[in-house]
Amino acid sequence: MEEAVVPAETGLGPHGERPAGSELARLTPEVCAEAAMCGFRIAVLLHTQASDWSQRQIAGIGTRLAQAEAHLADIIDCDYRPDLQVAAVERLITARPDAVIAIPVGGTAVADAFRRLSAAGIRLVLLDNVPSGLLPDRDYVSAISADNFRLGQIAAQLLAPHMPREGRVCVAAYNVDYFATAQRDIAFCKWMRRERPDIHLDHIKFEAPGRAGEAVSAYLECGTVPDGFFIVWDEPAVAALPVLATCRPTPSMTTVDLGSAAARALIEGRLLRGVAAQRPFEQGLTAASAAILSLTGRSVPPWIVIPGLAVTKENVAAVYRDVGGTPSAPPRLRE
Repeated sequence: MEEAVVPAETGLGPHGERPAGSELARLTPEVCAEAAMCGFRIAVLLHTQASDWSQRQIAGIGTRLAQAEAHLADIIDCDYRPDLQVAAVERLITARPDAVIAIPVGGTAVADAFRRLSAAGIRLVLLDNVPSGLLPDRDYVSAISADNFRLGQIAAQLLAPHMPREGRVCVAAYNVDYFATAQRDIAFCKWMRRERPDIHLDHIKFEAPGRAGEAVSAYLECGTVPDGFFIVWDEPAVAALPVLATCRPTPSMTTVDLGSAAARALIEGRLLRGVAAQRPFEQGLTAASAAILSLTGRSVPPWIVIPGLAVTKENVAAVYRDVGGTPSAPPRLRE
């Protein structure tokens, strides 16, 4: 089967913004010198610190802040829980760092808390997700995002060659009001309906990353094994691998993000056929740059997008190094 070509579409921002490139948020020596005299304090508020994606984000943020002699004041893990994130925001309002770089864990549940953070005079730079009702310039400096729409397309393109005619694909989505994962889901399905209209799409949702295996098990109990799966990022995809490994015939899967466990599964090549990889280290660099630029009185585009990469077994070693921002070796296949 010939591989279809993905049209060069790029997702828009949450308010319809056209994407700007990360080159528009670079720090000049002049900006770094000005920032160094101020000694800015910047906190990081994440959905989790447990993932490789988060660790790469932190590494990128820390690298760029060091260049501007800014201080990483705090790193807070919210364990994907809106209540913990709201409480963390309230603590940050009291602590009053100069800026916060944050990935909101939902759309509506945390919106008021982030609005209060901005109203307190603390600069806010968002990663991937913008809470409902928040506006650039008024409530936040910029949203720095992977091109999640394009990542969904890449995942569809990587899965399509492994699908038979009239095949069936199960799309496993995150059951949270979350812009980034919704964009991947929409783009994957849109690409499949346009380029492979013969494929039937089923849809399931999981409540938390670690429970994706439960959702997949429940789906499999209701019918035959599909030919393929798309799970919207690598952490739930890896959680579902033990369930999928028992299926006969074995389905093919693609996902988004290239953490170490996903890289190992891709090298093994039995289930995971491709990954649409983000560049979290570069995203962290860009988010920290946006914070410094804003704090020194410079303007920043409201929606900055970092392109993704198509990863297969053949190029996983090179891409793994690229997305991590360091020359670390890829995970080795277990003997």
